Amino acid sequence: MPFDLTKVIRPNILALTPYRCARDDYSAGILLDANENAYGPSLVDKVEGDLNRYPDPYHVKVKERLLKLRNVSSINNIFLGVGSDECIDIVIRVACVPGKDKILITPPTYGMYSVCAQINDVQVVKSNLNVENGAFQLDVENVLATLKANPDIKVVFLCSPGNPTGTCLSHDSIRAVLESGYEGLVVVDEAYVDFVDQENGSVGSWVDKYPNLVVMQTLSKSFGLAGIRLGIALGHPDMIQILNNTKAPYNIGTPSAQIAYDALSEEGLAKMNEYRGRLISQRSMLEQALKSFPVPGVGPILGTNDANFLLVQILNSQGQPCNVRSEKIYKMLAETKDVVVRFRGKEFGCTGCLRITVGTEEENKTLLEKLQEVLTLTA
Repeated sequence: MPFDLTKVIRPNILALTPYRCARDDYSAGILLDANENAYGPSLVDKVEGDLNRYPDPYHVKVKERLLKLRNVSSINNIFLGVGSDECIDIVIRVACVPGKDKILITPPTYGMYSVCAQINDVQVVKSNLNVENGAFQLDVENVLATLKANPDIKVVFLCSPGNPTGTCLSHDSIRAVLESGYEGLVVVDEAYVDFVDQENGSVGSWVDKYPNLVVMQTLSKSFGLAGIRLGIALGHPDMIQILNNTKAPYNIGTPSAQIAYDALSEEGLAKMNEYRGRLISQRSMLEQALKSFPVPGVGPILGTNDANFLLVQILNSQGQPCNVRSEKIYKMLAETKDVVVRFRGKEFGCTGCLRITVGTEEENKTLLEKLQEVLTLTA
């Protein structure tokens, strides 16, 4: 049965006449159409771009560069949001009727799926990952059974590589959900995809084959541009058009778009790949150092380490994963050693875990030294 987008998207969204931007018609010449300040911005220092003018509502030039990088067929497959968080929120808003519909998540997973659902008065249904021995993979049978039992689930969120798991979901498992006959949207969140080897990388090129697939990416991680808040959604042109119809008219500002455009140049991509290589190298170094730590208390590193962080268990004196000690070490590192990691022990399958972002060579050296100190103090 072919996917029918009109069965997923809320009727009021399908009937929406989107706001028409001044720049939808004309973008050059003497622009006296949008009530802008013709004299320019009140800034002492010159900033690149016409900041007194509203930005391009669709940032075609940025999308053209993303097109080459992400192996999609058209700029009509690309939506730009204010970080991945806007992409998450807008997908829920266009698909889920408040107070009626549901989303499905697979814990342990990124917390904003649930936050956005709650804000939009949408129920969250959970199908836990298989966490045995740190596998962090879909329990496909349970996912499909849960979807069958809950016909009001309009969106499935799959995080790959996962946060906090750092583990890619198998492509076969994602494909199984897409080919199951499920009539809702399947969102694959690939924020960390550039840290994955290419064989197990992005499913972004699948969006023309699967019209109910939305793939989210970001410039925050591998590109080091968290401050510009630019997220990406890849999807079938019909789905992308709905997202564009629903977004705020000028959601991406000119400075953010210009920085993104520069980062996606050949020179920018070369710099990204240089830093990416260094981070992967440092990830391997941290992994080896933690596996042979000189003082007791560091347990196994969970998952397959496909992101720019590691998920490591902290053990008690009996050699068991321990939330009490893990949280204490987390606080001691931050409050007495100026090293900030994340405590993730309360998430499903993550007992005793700290999530440690890979830093620079010097930062990682300091981390290892300070971790040894606090482990010794809490022995």
